[in-house]
Amino acid sequence: MEANSTIFELYSSVLAYPSEETREAINNLQELLSLHYPESSELLKQFSEFTQRTSLTDWEEIYTRTFDVQSISTLDLGYALFGDDYKRGEVLVNLSKEHKTAGINCGTELADHLPNVLKLFAVLHEDEFKEELAQLLIIPALKKIISEFQVENIERKNKIYQKHHRAIIQDEKKDKLIYQSVLNSLLTILTGSYPESNNITEEHNSQKISFGNEMEVPE
Repeated sequence: MEANSTIFELYSSVLAYPSEETREAINNLQELLSLHYPESSELLKQFSEFTQRTSLTDWEEIYTRTFDVQSISTLDLGYALFGDDYKRGEVLVNLSKEHKTAGINCGTELADHLPNVLKLFAVLHEDEFKEELAQLLIIPALKKIISEFQVENIERKNKIYQKHHRAIIQDEKKDKLIYQSVLNSLLTILTGSYPESNNITEEHNSQKISFGNEMEVPE
């Protein structure tokens, strides 16, 4: 069963910068997942419980430390896959065209920012395009992002920060890796809805994504 548009719209809100409105989106997402995707619902539960007991200020701090300042990972899909390589530029240009066509305002974030891509994914009607976008961009990027939450990767990044910034990296709170819960929940839905992605993600750099018959992720 393919996830409906509302679920992806809610994931977009849940993964955006925290606000009091985000709490409502989390509750709505948890309810929908419990009805249609129990495995993903269970994965999200840890995050839901975290947001219920955490102040907005502390939540904002964890979000920032996870994705922005001294970050564990990134929510920019093109950067996760290609770094600063020109291939990301191609992704950004063509995603921007798709956002414009769909009437999506990306705000202060770039076109490949996961919440923006999920907004686009939610309004797409072309099944072949959605499948390519999921299999060749969103799923492999999500796997890369989630891999950055491994302890050894975090320790490696902390050493780099200490070396270059001479900063003392404070121990994170116990919920420092809480966003894994959301990302794994989303990944479970996508891999379940687009199972063939498991056979191609290792070769995504040699695959093509047709964004409105215009975009190609270069080899």
